[in-house]
Amino acid sequence: MQWVVNEVGRKIPREVGGRRLIPYRGPFVTPPQSERKYGPKLYHISRPGQQKVLHSIEEAIRRVGLKDGMTISFHHHFRNGDRVMNMVLETIERMGYKNITIAPSSLFPCQEEVLLRCLSKGVVTHIEGGGLRGKIGRYVSHGNLKEPVRIRSHGGRVRAIEAGELHIDVAFIGAPTADEMGNLTGLYGPSACGPLSYSVADAMYADRVIAITDNLVPFPLDRFSISMEYVDYVVVVDKIGNPEDIVFGSLKITSSPTRLKIAKDAVQLAYEAGYVKEGFTFQAGAGGISLAFVNFLAELMREKGIRARWANGGTTSYLVDLLREGLVDYLSTGQAFDLTAIDSMRVDKNHLEISIGYYANPHNKGTLVNLLDLAVLGATEVDVNFNVNTVTYSSGFLAEPIGGHSDVAAGSKFTILTVPLIRGRFPTVVDEVTTVVTPGETVDAVVTERGIAINPRREDVLEALEGTSLPIKEIEELRREAYRITGGKKKPPWGEKIVALVEYRDGTILDVVKEVKV
Repeated sequence: MQWVVNEVGRKIPREVGGRRLIPYRGPFVTPPQSERKYGPKLYHISRPGQQKVLHSIEEAIRRVGLKDGMTISFHHHFRNGDRVMNMVLETIERMGYKNITIAPSSLFPCQEEVLLRCLSKGVVTHIEGGGLRGKIGRYVSHGNLKEPVRIRSHGGRVRAIEAGELHIDVAFIGAPTADEMGNLTGLYGPSACGPLSYSVADAMYADRVIAITDNLVPFPLDRFSISMEYVDYVVVVDKIGNPEDIVFGSLKITSSPTRLKIAKDAVQLAYEAGYVKEGFTFQAGAGGISLAFVNFLAELMREKGIRARWANGGTTSYLVDLLREGLVDYLSTGQAFDLTAIDSMRVDKNHLEISIGYYANPHNKGTLVNLLDLAVLGATEVDVNFNVNTVTYSSGFLAEPIGGHSDVAAGSKFTILTVPLIRGRFPTVVDEVTTVVTPGETVDAVVTERGIAINPRREDVLEALEGTSLPIKEIEELRREAYRITGGKKKPPWGEKIVALVEYRDGTILDVVKEVKV
C-alpha cells in the first residue's frame, strides 16, 4: 500500500478498495471533484389518482425494488428514541436480503442490538458514516467490517450525497406527520421530533424514498419540511419514535466548579476579543460546558445591553429562553435536542428550520456556518498544533460522532474549544491527538480551567487581549501541565487494518483509524 503525508502530518493511503483517496490539503484548498450535482433516477410520472399510502414496510421495500448490495439511509432526529431503523432492518432481515450498506446520519444505542445482529448475519456488511458510539464503535474498531467506514461531518455528508460519492438507493424517512401524497414534517404528531433536516438531501438525491409515519393526515399538509415531489411511498405504522428519548446524554448546565470556570472564561475571552457585540451571531453545543457558556453569555448580554442577530443549534431550551427574552432575534435549527425546542419551532415565528446543506455543505452557494461570528465547541482531545479529536477515545476506540465540528470551525470567525485539562487519568491537551477530526488552523482558542491558549495564527486576538486579566498561556504550557498530572499520553494498541477513514468536509482525507488489538 502506498502512503502520502497530508497537510496535518498524517499518513494517508493512496487508495482503499480500489478507490483513489485525496489527502487533506487545507480547509479551502480542494475544489469539488465533480462538476455537476448527482441526479437520482427517474422512475414513473405521477398520474391522477396515484396512491402512495401502504400499510407495511415489506410492501414498500418490494415496490421500490430493493436488491442485495444496495445502500439505504436513515436520519437521527429521534436520537435514542428512534424505532424506524430497527423496523426496517428487521424487515430486511426477515425478507432475506444480504450485503446491504447503511448510510445513517448518526447511530445511537437503541439501534445496537438489531444492527449488530444484522452485521453478524451478513444482512448489513458496510456502514457509510454515522456516529459510531458504544458497541457499534467497538465492533468497527475491532476490525469486523471488510471495508473502512467513511466518517463525515454533517456538511460533508450532504456534500458527498450531492456529489454522488455517497449514492443512496433507498432512503427511509421517519416522518412524525405525513399527508397522503408524502408531504412530511417533524413538527406535529405524537412522535414529533422537530426538523427533518438530515433527510432533505436523502429525499432529493436518493433513487427511491419511503416515508414511515404514525400520524397520517389528509392532503394537504399545510407546513412541511419535505415535499411530496421526492417521496415514493408512505407507510403507516403504530409508532416511529419516542420523543422523550430525543434528550440523550447530559443536557444540563454543568455543576462542576472547574467546568463552570471554563465556561465563564470562554465568555470573557469572546467579549474581550471583540466577538460579543451588537448584532453578533453564534453557535454553542449542548454539552454541560456549552450550556453554561450560553447561560453566562446571556448574563453578559443583559449587563452590556447586547442583542444577537441569530443563534444556531442543535437547539435546546436554553437557546429558546434567549429567543423568547429578546436577547436573540432569530434561531435557526437543524436538530432539536429537547421538547422545548420542538415546541418553539411550532409557535415562535422567528425560529427557523434549516436543512443541513444550508447549514454546512462546503460546496454550495451559501452556507450558514460561514456567517458565524462565534462558535464554542468541545472535544475529546486537542494537541499542541490545535488539531482536534472528537471521534475516538485515547484508547483508540471509535466512540463519538463528528457532528458539525469541522464545519463550524472552518466557517466561524472565532472558534473556541472548551475542554478540561484532564479527564479522569487522561490528558486532554496532548502532543498529538489520537485522530484528527478538525484541523488546527481552523481553531482559534483553547480554554481550560488552568489557562487559555490562543492559536499563534491569531496575532490580532493576542493583541486585543493584551492588558486583560485572562490567564493566557502557550498551549505547550497546558500540555506540560496535563502530562505532569497524568503521566502523559499512552499510544493505543493499534493493529495494521484500517477500520475508518476520517473525511474532511470537502471529501479529502484527514486521518485513518486503525483496528484496536485488545
